[in-house]
Amino acid sequence: MLLSIQDLKVAFRMGKGVRAEAVKGVSFDIPENTTVALVGESGSGKSVTAMSVLNLLPDNAERSGRILWRGKEMLQCTLAELQAMRGKEIACVFQDPMSSLNPVFNVGQQLCEPLMKHMGLGRSAALKRAEELLGEVGIPEPKRRLTSYPHEMSGGQQQRVMIAMALSCEPKLLIADEPTTALDVTIQRQILELLGKLKVSHKMSVLFISHDLGLVGEIADSVVVMRNGIIREQGPVAGIFEAPKDDYTKALLACRPSLEGNPSRLMVIDDHIAGRGASTQFKAKDANAPVVLEVRSLAKSFWLKQGLFGKREFKAVQNVNFQLKKGHTLGVVGESGSGKTTMGLTLLRLHEPSGGEVIFDGQNLLKLSDRERLAMRRRIQIVFQNPYASLNPRFTIGQTLVEPMAIHGIGKDLAEREQRARSLLEKVGLDGRAFGKYPHEFSGGQRQRVAIARCLTLNPEVLVLDEAVSALDVSVQAQVLNLLKDLQDEFGLSYVFISHDLAVVRFISDEVLVMKDGVVVEQASTAQILAAPREDYTKRLLAAIPRGYRAAA
Repeated sequence: MLLSIQDLKVAFRMGKGVRAEAVKGVSFDIPENTTVALVGESGSGKSVTAMSVLNLLPDNAERSGRILWRGKEMLQCTLAELQAMRGKEIACVFQDPMSSLNPVFNVGQQLCEPLMKHMGLGRSAALKRAEELLGEVGIPEPKRRLTSYPHEMSGGQQQRVMIAMALSCEPKLLIADEPTTALDVTIQRQILELLGKLKVSHKMSVLFISHDLGLVGEIADSVVVMRNGIIREQGPVAGIFEAPKDDYTKALLACRPSLEGNPSRLMVIDDHIAGRGASTQFKAKDANAPVVLEVRSLAKSFWLKQGLFGKREFKAVQNVNFQLKKGHTLGVVGESGSGKTTMGLTLLRLHEPSGGEVIFDGQNLLKLSDRERLAMRRRIQIVFQNPYASLNPRFTIGQTLVEPMAIHGIGKDLAEREQRARSLLEKVGLDGRAFGKYPHEFSGGQRQRVAIARCLTLNPEVLVLDEAVSALDVSVQAQVLNLLKDLQDEFGLSYVFISHDLAVVRFISDEVLVMKDGVVVEQASTAQILAAPREDYTKRLLAAIPRGYRAAA
């Protein structure tokens, strides 16, 4: 057995004698040449369990139980022994490559460091091996890329560099902690295939951590399902997918939107555990609803420096056209760099446009004065991807919701605004206690609910949702998608829903716009795009979506 975790408990000292238990007696094994997936929601303890192996935990962590690496007790290892093992025998790839790579060193320098430290290679030999590693993980022009800095590479390329660094010393175990969560479905597919290929060629084992059971079904040999620090179920991947025993496992499998067909509301974890069935009552959309937003020939260019005095035009968005009806949702899909977010920000004039028209209530938003635009902006709001960055950490939730009402003169006094803020918190599924708390006291899903409530304070007619659910667990994602549908039904809201996930877009959208390199390559109803996509690019996006164990088998 390569790694055996036996009755592992991890607690964190919180001060004044308070201890928070994160892992409560976890046991599982990782044999040689095997991929084991550790699956669960945020806060389930899966990352804490994995980081306990090499003790990459904060100083206030307390571990007990046994962690055996090839029979050697890891909990008794000194810091020097652990440092000798880190990277050489057990390597890690983390979720966010940009925070894992050093921004002041180029890729070559960062790849050479473990080769020289653990493998004893000289500078020139390390550089040669670094070039080979970049080629092995599929980075084009590896020799030229050795001199690139992390910020000069895309997210997918940065993750490949992290994998190359992890493999540089030929470890026997690779711990991959949510390595594809922040990536597009096509890049995600490439990374999964790369890990599968490298596992075979390097004869190593992989501990793959994820919140998405559909994803791990395509890569894992066995699955360990965790919730609240305990293991709910574990076994071979075929058994977990074909005959899950635990209600929580069944719930995780069913939470994710499907390409094959969806209920009117997604079931969430509590629905499954309580035995409630899925709702199939669809509220029909009005095909003759009035058009609330019309975009004509929208364009946005950026001017980039070239040489000492020159500059060149980068066309980020070109000739985008669409109509959005009241109470309808337009899905905008594409990979990173396709221009979908730039398009959304430009139609709100958060980027100044290079051309085109955005007609709302008979007026061209792109021609309004600052005073006119402020009044109009109240009616078109945006929810950003990252709820951690879009809320002011110094404001309570109450202040966050009351401020936009005060700016736009909504409500006659503070008491009325506070009452409205509290009712909106209830509307998005948060109780009154949230009003006086700060953002750091909430999970990502709860913060996204606050961001949606903040938009609703202004009675908007159109919401632009920029990857609003992509950073969330599948269970929390289902809750937010259901919430968006409920709000649309109640208030007649229209959505521009920007995403790289076609399964999510299928659930919420009436029409889909597919973008590539700033251009709309395909535009049709959701059903038509999924049933008969015309463009190879759209087919590629559809093919990249994880379909779980059955489709992969």
